[in-house]
Amino acid sequence: MSQGSKVSVMRAPHDAKARKRLTILGATGSIGRSTLDLVAHRPEAFEIVALTAQSSVAELAKAARQTNARLAVIGDKELFGELKALLAGTATRVAAGPDAVVAAAAEPADCVLAAIVGAAGLEPTFEAVRQGTRLALANKECLVSAGDVFMSAVAQAGTELLPVDSEHSAALQGLAGAEPESIETIVLTASGGPFRTWSAERLSRATPEEALRHPNWSMGAKITIDSATLMNKSLELIEAYHLFPVRADQLGIIVHPQSIVHCLVSYTDGSVLAQLSVPDMRTPIALALSWPRRMSTPTRRLDLVALGSLSFEAPDETRFPALRLGREALRAGGTAPAVLNAANEIAVEAFLKRGIGFCAIAEVAAGCLDAAGARGLIRTAARLSDILAVDAEARRLAQSLLSRYV
Repeated sequence: MSQGSKVSVMRAPHDAKARKRLTILGATGSIGRSTLDLVAHRPEAFEIVALTAQSSVAELAKAARQTNARLAVIGDKELFGELKALLAGTATRVAAGPDAVVAAAAEPADCVLAAIVGAAGLEPTFEAVRQGTRLALANKECLVSAGDVFMSAVAQAGTELLPVDSEHSAALQGLAGAEPESIETIVLTASGGPFRTWSAERLSRATPEEALRHPNWSMGAKITIDSATLMNKSLELIEAYHLFPVRADQLGIIVHPQSIVHCLVSYTDGSVLAQLSVPDMRTPIALALSWPRRMSTPTRRLDLVALGSLSFEAPDETRFPALRLGREALRAGGTAPAVLNAANEIAVEAFLKRGIGFCAIAEVAAGCLDAAGARGLIRTAARLSDILAVDAEARRLAQSLLSRYV
């Protein structure tokens, strides 16, 4: 993708309304729950159009009741009867199945928050883009697996795209009003995860329980493992490449254990702008919902005096080889990032089920990238169906490689 074709996330102010119509795709995940918490603190500001979940039927029904959602959709068709019973006597419409989740994304709304984890979120999020309103994006796969195709769809629909990841939200703030030619670098910060100080030998024995103990953030299992391997930073580099008007070589990563500084934007005059906040996803979510204004949140306030100091380290690609895979996928181009993402999902799932070791996660992803290249799986994609086909092929390939890394 040429630099000129990138879509700027810095748009004119969004029209203010008495109540913003909001749909939450993935309402029972960590991002969805944080969003619902913000809505609960500002019920006068939001009208809930639709809520979706894959299988957490009781939690979905509770959220629908609390918010008076117009529509509640459960992805697992087998749970339709249970959801219907739980919402009996309410005005909330009920639906089930993958097609119903996609249809929920098409319900007229002022803002759709896309927080379905994994490739399952691709089709609903693309459908939300077609509305041409505001998309608050928490699904990584749209930019990682389908970046060029997705950004073309955003441009065609005239959708206002706001990132929810804390690092990309921070970059958005650091770039507000900037001319592309004045940007020198965008550096994303990484906490380093729970294994930042571990030796390579100790890493080889890491358990799922240890990997899930993130020192700063409370997140779902998959993203928490990605934070432990630092694969999340590889994926975030790819996201940043598509979101912002920079080249891949202008993007960097630095380890910042406190997770207070979320991104640093350097300019050609020597200035560096950094966004700071306590590690709480409600802050970037609130900004995505209210941009360019800001809404009050119930988050803990940052006290730099109490904190005392902030520290930064260079990332270690020897102990954490996943760090380099995002750059390799960007260099390969085409569907390489989709292959990387699919292989990583398969490897993370296998690790959580104790089928492979911790260090094998990056090894499976790297091996799948190599094998995919040899088999012609890395190619140009013109539409979402091309991405989905490659994703499915890459998953099968990664699955076949797992036995090599037991």
